[in-house]
Amino acid sequence: MIEFENVSRTYGTKEAVRGLNLSIPSGELFALLGPSGAGKTTSIKMLVGLLQPSKGAVRVCGHDLVHEPRAAHRRLGYVPDEAILYDKLSGREFLWFIADMFGVDRSLAEARIEEEIEAFELSEFVDDLSESYSLGMKQRLVFAAALLHAPDVLVLDEPMVGLDPRTVRIVKDLIKSRTRDGMTVFMSTHTLAMAEELADRVGIMVRGQLQFLGTVSDLRQQLAVEESSLEDLYLQITGRGLGLGSTLAEGS
Repeated sequence: MIEFENVSRTYGTKEAVRGLNLSIPSGELFALLGPSGAGKTTSIKMLVGLLQPSKGAVRVCGHDLVHEPRAAHRRLGYVPDEAILYDKLSGREFLWFIADMFGVDRSLAEARIEEEIEAFELSEFVDDLSESYSLGMKQRLVFAAALLHAPDVLVLDEPMVGLDPRTVRIVKDLIKSRTRDGMTVFMSTHTLAMAEELADRVGIMVRGQLQFLGTVSDLRQQLAVEESSLEDLYLQITGRGLGLGSTLAEGS
């Protein structure tokens, strides 16, 4: 469903992502981890078509993001790290705008809008102007909008920012349910406990390179640590630099 094939991205002389090869199948929740400046955001921007790779190819459901952007975008839902809405639209008007943009049939759109309003508990404020929303309310609306056209792939960049504990639980349960139904989820996060709880596999990126790819159990085995949290394992990899990381990625 998601493919990065030998992908690199440069900014002037700086190589933000180097030789990224990654394949994520249908129904998998994949978490990309790494310190600030590791290349996670650049990878996500290439995945959703906001940036083009300097080398290589990024594909979603077989569609190249450079050569077939419209076909790829129809299969994608995207929740950025900062919720951006139209202040003078109500939440419901924003959802209708998104439905129209994706060409969802009007009768189907109405049903899906009501489903997402219920799923994310938006009914109390969905008819108010979004300029009055709190950060958490905005993020819940953006989640609903991202799922409105029933995408095959959902891309999440720090998805839990600003969410209260109840909404975090709603989002977690929804992500688990959708992946069981076959949706592919690509998530970038600094919240390691959430990645350990939700992800089928994790990737750890440092200085633009994927240093580890596999399950948390794989990581424990390769570091010869039987009992350790993902946080401890992550700090071992990111603290040791490129040498160990490259070995882990090649052996995973």
